[in-house]
Amino acid sequence: MNTRPLGLPFDRRQFLVQSGLAVAAASAGPALLAAEKRESSLKISLAQWTLVDDLRSGKINNLDFAKVARDHGIFAIEYVNQFFMDKAKDRAYLGEMKKRAQDHGVKSLLIMCDNEGHIGDPNDAKRGQTVDNHRKWLDAAKFLGCHSIRVNAGSSGTWGEQVKLAVDGLSKLTALGAALDLNVIVENHGGLSSNADWLAEVITSVNHPRCGTLPDTGNFRINATETYDSYQGVKKLMKWAKGVSVKDMAWDDKGNESPLDFERMLRIVVDAGFKGYCGIEYGGYAGLKRSKEQIEKARDKLGV
Repeated sequence: MNTRPLGLPFDRRQFLVQSGLAVAAASAGPALLAAEKRESSLKISLAQWTLVDDLRSGKINNLDFAKVARDHGIFAIEYVNQFFMDKAKDRAYLGEMKKRAQDHGVKSLLIMCDNEGHIGDPNDAKRGQTVDNHRKWLDAAKFLGCHSIRVNAGSSGTWGEQVKLAVDGLSKLTALGAALDLNVIVENHGGLSSNADWLAEVITSVNHPRCGTLPDTGNFRINATETYDSYQGVKKLMKWAKGVSVKDMAWDDKGNESPLDFERMLRIVVDAGFKGYCGIEYGGYAGLKRSKEQIEKARDKLGV
């Protein structure tokens, strides 16, 4: 006896096909959505300087930083040598850093190196010692799986003298880094290095693919009375960028500080063809959360 309801045509094969498709679509829905979600060409990393107070006080152990990043939804980190200054040659300690990063699914990007001398020191012996002092950090970076060490181009003298001295030190250090397939990158970090024109001249003169920049959106204060416009500065330095450091503030060329326009800044980064990590580097936990949200919002607006 036919029990089909009146007015509803029945095709058994069509029913089975449609039912199967519906089940498959339902089960594959999350996977399909994930596949359709394109990975951003601008990824977010977390620099240890963001939580400098907690790291210095011991509230956060250097070994736990990868977990801190992961807990905030960030899966790439930038180390600062000051927080493991006496461990550069300690393979057991470095091995634990590496293991913890891997266990948390966090990528190690670079080591920011300070307190190792001036790469453009006017004294030849001191400049040479500075280069030699960075060897251990190159080795540590290589061991940890980083792509770069970040150095400072400190020097003294006239504009031209400082260019020449910084080029000499950087060229020698870059040669050491290149031998390990590592980059040596310079941050605008005070003095003439915060003048994007000067730093561009230095990097151009070194003329090596392994010598690049780490443009920092908030580090364009040259001295107490002189600043370089942050947006113009980043634009100038993006040609050689191996990463970008993001602070939530910016300078104009008249010494005025203002909140960073994330969308405007990231448009400059994107227009330069950069594909890589934007490292949050300022503001404690509140700054971390705020900057992450602002970067994600700007990325969405820019469609990258």
